[in-house]
Amino acid sequence: MTVRYERTGPVAVITIDRPERRNAIDRATAEGLYRAWKDFDADPEARVGILTGANGVFCAGADLVAFDLEETAEGWLGICRMSVSKPTIAAVAGPCVAGGLELALWCDLRVAGAGAVFGCFERRFGVPLADGGTQRLPRMVGLSRALDMILTGRPVPAEEAFRIGLADRLVDAGEELAEAMRLAEAIASFPQDTMRSDRRALFAGLGRPLEEGLAIEAEAGRQVAATAIAGAARFASGEGRSGAGVVPGEGVRE
Repeated sequence: MTVRYERTGPVAVITIDRPERRNAIDRATAEGLYRAWKDFDADPEARVGILTGANGVFCAGADLVAFDLEETAEGWLGICRMSVSKPTIAAVAGPCVAGGLELALWCDLRVAGAGAVFGCFERRFGVPLADGGTQRLPRMVGLSRALDMILTGRPVPAEEAFRIGLADRLVDAGEELAEAMRLAEAIASFPQDTMRSDRRALFAGLGRPLEEGLAIEAEAGRQVAATAIAGAARFASGEGRSGAGVVPGEGVRE
């Protein structure tokens, strides 16, 4: 199997495992990614999903040797046009390039280890960004930086990726999965319905006029009012004062 699905408590880890091809995606792997993330979304015990690659490599993109990918409703790489209802994190080591970058962009958050490299390396061979890269990258780093990466295909080291907002956490090499696990467990500890409601409202409001976005947010909030009332009662009883229980800092490498 080229894709592994493993769950530890509330956290599911989905691993691309094709070391002989630097975790490049062929058709079987794309199908495996689709099945794994569908399983994650359907698993009531899984609250946060982590995408990573085996053997110190995230993903080198589409397998241009096999060249057997087919476009589906979910995209060429299996998942980039699908959505899941729960938070996702990419734990990035080594190359995260071409389609691998698009897979990382599909995730909500990205934890990068020192030595990770991001880039639109498909530029060299005339392969288009066809799995969300042209749409998600500028939303994360801005138009100018996205154009720089897309037009030049240059490598972006982990430190720069963190500085421009492409990576959300920067940790020592080899610590990316452990940090992603810590982050996932913290997120999984929160009341889930309001967190997922806020996440849905954020995505639903993207690109809409402010008034429409506010209406989406308001309706989403009404649907989880009971959880908010229960949470306020917990706070009134003394729980969580002074920020206790929030996710720790950004995990920036010293």
